[in-house]
Amino acid sequence: MEQTNDNGALQAPLGSGFTAASTAREVIKGISLAGKVAIVTGGYTGIGLETTKTLAAAGATVIVPARSLDKARENLAGVAHVELAELDLMEPDSIDAFAAAFLASGRPLHLLIHNAGIMFVPLRRNSRGIESQLATNYLAPFQLTARLWDALRQAPGARVINVSSQGHQFAPFDFDDPNFAHREYETLQAYGHSKTALNLFTLELDKRARAFGVRAYAVHPGNIWGTELTREAPLEILQQFGFYDAQGQVVPEVIASLKTIPQGAAATIWCATSPLLNHIGGVYCEDADIASLALEAGMSAVVKPYSVDAAAAHRLWALTEELTGIPFNVAE
Repeated sequence: MEQTNDNGALQAPLGSGFTAASTAREVIKGISLAGKVAIVTGGYTGIGLETTKTLAAAGATVIVPARSLDKARENLAGVAHVELAELDLMEPDSIDAFAAAFLASGRPLHLLIHNAGIMFVPLRRNSRGIESQLATNYLAPFQLTARLWDALRQAPGARVINVSSQGHQFAPFDFDDPNFAHREYETLQAYGHSKTALNLFTLELDKRARAFGVRAYAVHPGNIWGTELTREAPLEILQQFGFYDAQGQVVPEVIASLKTIPQGAAATIWCATSPLLNHIGGVYCEDADIASLALEAGMSAVVKPYSVDAAAAHRLWALTEELTGIPFNVAE
């Protein structure tokens, strides 16, 4: 029986041959996705757009759900094999409607890539009163995966890719107050908390789904400039990260040290297509390889043990079913 990644048991690089400088097109070279169907949330801006273009160029049919269809049409104009659909990840009813429409098409789903996410936002809540980063970055992927489960089971070797972040290091998941009902809201804590949840979901989903041929992966794209993730970021936070100086000017040498968008999409594409992962799942990846486990305080750019904790992942699944009102029994 294949080993699980419980408590980071599989968190060690495989020696993929790729590096932080590798691009999405380099990672997918020689791989055909003809006949495959993919869904890429947020697949019309930033690394999501690069992901969509790369998959489509390899022959996949890519469905891109979008809150702004006009913007998606503009950004994806001329890209073959792409379909657009309406979806607002903040709203559970919108997620259900999108999933129902896809299931009605009768197609299998080979790749479900949860790329869309938000960061640096002020306190907002959706129509159910859920804090926006938790709703968008974690609960929406859980709900969408649950609703599309039948289509994933139909596709031999289906993979679910959860675009996480090194930002999971900002905070473990807070089981006592997941929705910031009893503590002061802090945007980076909320972001870290939501991405830790996504990592735990990846671990638990893979354990439950692998018997049906479905595997799950979490991905840290790297630190990237030029996406829309910072569009609501307060200047002081961008200064804290070193992107801007005390005068509010961009620091060129810092920006130059960051990944490009094609490099940022490489880990997603690797997790979606690499044959090295045919018998491995539930892992957190970066730089087109499996990341190391942070065994010492202060280690960076690796996965924290609390976000691959087996007991926490199991507990979170039950809590998420309660928060969403969705029983996700993969055996059904």
